[in-house]
Amino acid sequence: MYEIVKHIDFCFGHRLIDYLGKCNQPHGHNGRVEIRLASDTLDEMGMVADFRDVRRSMQAWIDEHLDHRMILRRDDPLVEAIEALGQHAYVIDDNPTTENLARLVYEQTEALGFPVIAVTLWETPDSHATYAPTPVTATANGQPATQRAFGSPTHRAASDSLPL
Repeated sequence: MYEIVKHIDFCFGHRLIDYLGKCNQPHGHNGRVEIRLASDTLDEMGMVADFRDVRRSMQAWIDEHLDHRMILRRDDPLVEAIEALGQHAYVIDDNPTTENLARLVYEQTEALGFPVIAVTLWETPDSHATYAPTPVTATANGQPATQRAFGSPTHRAASDSLPL
């Protein structure tokens, strides 16, 4: 199995509806998304995918939809207020948690035809979530491996349970 990883940095705002804690207030993050692609075979150039193609496609989508945007749940009253100010929110059906945003990027990467196996989104340098429909295992160095064997398709870093 061959695997490549592409990182893309972007800024976004969000808030969590019905959450009891600071994250129910509008706030922002300097996020980093890690897109993991894998294949049993390489293309005619000897690649899983061209890093340039992954960056162009996914950076363009992130820039258009997520970068410097408020990402809000569809029923959030802020959606109407932001749009009344002539600004644009990116609206999703679920609370815009790190887990749900990782899944959103995964689904877009897959829709663009890349052989994605997992997407990790860091909302801070020490808090991240991973979405992988087929879970990946961690190697001795703590990095996800291509073998899939453990529990839940999404997980959060242990530090996420601490107040921010």
